[in-house]
Amino acid sequence: MPDSSLYLLVIVIILGVGFGIVNGFNDAANAIAPAIGTRALSPRAALIVAVIANMAGAATGTAVAHTIGKGILVEGAITYPVIIAALASIIIWGTVATRAGLPISLHHGFIAGLGAAGMATMAGNEAVVWDKMWWILSAVGIAPLLGFGGGFVAMVGLYWVLRRHAPDKIRRVFSRLQFLTTAFMAYSHGKNDGQMPIGVITMAWVIFKGDDSLWDRLSLLDANTWWIILVSALAISVGTAMGGWRVISTMGMRVTALRPVQGFTVQASAATVIEVASHWGIPVSTTHCISASVMGVGSTRRFSAVRWGLAGNIVTAWILTFPICGGLGYLFAWLLGMIR
Repeated sequence: MPDSSLYLLVIVIILGVGFGIVNGFNDAANAIAPAIGTRALSPRAALIVAVIANMAGAATGTAVAHTIGKGILVEGAITYPVIIAALASIIIWGTVATRAGLPISLHHGFIAGLGAAGMATMAGNEAVVWDKMWWILSAVGIAPLLGFGGGFVAMVGLYWVLRRHAPDKIRRVFSRLQFLTTAFMAYSHGKNDGQMPIGVITMAWVIFKGDDSLWDRLSLLDANTWWIILVSALAISVGTAMGGWRVISTMGMRVTALRPVQGFTVQASAATVIEVASHWGIPVSTTHCISASVMGVGSTRRFSAVRWGLAGNIVTAWILTFPICGGLGYLFAWLLGMIR
């Protein structure tokens, strides 16, 4: 095996771990933001719950990792430079967005970077499996709609069920229940977004070993792949533990004021959408789902309860993620191709 292949594998692993950390730093912050925003959990307690649940989610169910690693590009387009270019694009954009306090979709940013990088190194559109790509892109619109609608409907239903109960009792009960929804939200994040570094590192490992059957054996119980899942889960957990406090502030406090019953509904609605998507191997955005759910829940009080100007900034960041990561991915892949 040429030494250069080993070096490239190490680079992908390092970037993949970095991707997992940034993912935990930005996206996982969304999982705990409602619980912190309602003061149901302290930041420390919420982070501990999120770290454990994220690791558990990342270590179970690899359907999304398979989609990322085998469903976006044709086999001949998956190379070390393509993977490196896609990772570099989303790590750069993810870091910039997190510092600006903008919750973005690292999932879809990586997919855009990967697709564009593949197109830069192969015969254009032929590098992309467009049937699967359109299937993934459709989730960009459908998942937030489900998050918004689920949050709105569930909140209206809870208002009706709880209309005769004392507000203090409701607050106490749902403050406790938010422990469970925070864990569920973080678990679903790990099971979907947390699969990204697993898929990335497995792509490189398959290239290095020259064995496509590694995808079928991807498991904590397999001697050749267990370390990928463990390293990826740890990376997500480290990023979560670092805490994206600006993102937490945006999602938990600034978009709309949340009470415990509302924070519970936001997390339960968003986590359910993500869990169903994970079961079918559909990569969806924790950011999109929980942001839309926050807006849906906030709208049940009155339309003006949501700070739509800030919500518009979030949506703008979502939209910009595709061209920015796609452009960076294409540029980096082209530059790497020139160097080779």
